[in-house]
Amino acid sequence: MQNWIEKYRPKKIYEIIEQEEATQKLKNYLEKFPGKKKSVILNGPPGTGKTSLAYALAREADSEIFELNASDLRNKSSMNLKLKPVLEQKSLFEKNKLILVDEVDGISGTDRGGVSELVTLIEESKYPIICTANDCWNQKLSPLRKKCEIIELKEISPSGVKKILNEILKKEKVELNPDLINKISIKSNGDLRSAINDLEAASKIGKIEFVEIDERNKKTDIFKAIRYIFQEIPSEEMLSVFDKVDMPLDEIILWIEENIPKVYSGEELARAYERLGRVDLFKGRIYKQQYWRFLLYENIFLSYGMSEAKGKKGKKGFYKYGKPDRILKIWLNNQKHAKKKTIAEKYAKLTHVGQKRILREWNEIKNILKNPVIQKQVKLDDDEISYLMKY
Repeated sequence: MQNWIEKYRPKKIYEIIEQEEATQKLKNYLEKFPGKKKSVILNGPPGTGKTSLAYALAREADSEIFELNASDLRNKSSMNLKLKPVLEQKSLFEKNKLILVDEVDGISGTDRGGVSELVTLIEESKYPIICTANDCWNQKLSPLRKKCEIIELKEISPSGVKKILNEILKKEKVELNPDLINKISIKSNGDLRSAINDLEAASKIGKIEFVEIDERNKKTDIFKAIRYIFQEIPSEEMLSVFDKVDMPLDEIILWIEENIPKVYSGEELARAYERLGRVDLFKGRIYKQQYWRFLLYENIFLSYGMSEAKGKKGKKGFYKYGKPDRILKIWLNNQKHAKKKTIAEKYAKLTHVGQKRILREWNEIKNILKNPVIQKQVKLDDDEISYLMKY
């Protein structure tokens, strides 16, 4: 017997709800293939219909679809073994052919060659390749993003989830407590797949009024969070957006600061910076006076306040959000000093001289350490030698 997820998986385009923009973009890609980009990434949270959308469009275009899961394509050798033959073979039924690489986040990065090999195969492919990802902004996927058009799928609204759940119950001729359906819809956090699983489980329990539904504890990446703040209509839900980002608030402030001028201009830009200044003000009071209750105001100005700086409206279009330069400079500076300290520590141990003295006299000592014989005696590794030769 099929579970409800498979039984009610969307098979036609109109059955995929609230993804009209993504659907149109994917249609355009398939119609114009090969265009500027030879592949696309359907990017979005779990349960938003990425895989179903690919299958539905393949049926509409009368194309044969080959699905490969990225867990089977983790490195270069498995990529050549499993994906390359699919790209080289013609369709068995003389149809158009479409390749689906599901959950591309699971492919290994440059260390094992998986991502770089996929990029190579995309460039050589005669067929459209659709990749899916929960988070395509992962650093290891950077080479892949350059070759793909990124199509974002959004979380499904609670009302949209509820509509689908009620349709399934009607087809199954099952009645459930409306309050329970509401609870499942809200706590799914836009993940329709998990909502259907919860619904099926609840339908099999007798006293359904007492079913407890756990909220899906989903993390949001920083790119999605700032896109939500800067481009969506201000709402009360924004107050909790940074609770789902696995990053300290101080670091989030730097991301906001970096990206404000990329989206806002004129008066809205001035309002955004004024509110960022308020965040800094409360941050100072918190650290100086230990007034931890002010964290509430810091978060309000950074989330809802930052979004409301553009007024009660959303912003359409694509904005290229970026990492804060300050964080990168701090990181590079820390890396620079870390190498310097490890070299000084090794040299101090060999010469029985204090490490602090070596750091004070670094400009003279680094020239000594550039001698290959000395490097061997001090047992410097390749990274430390490379660092020395640069300075």
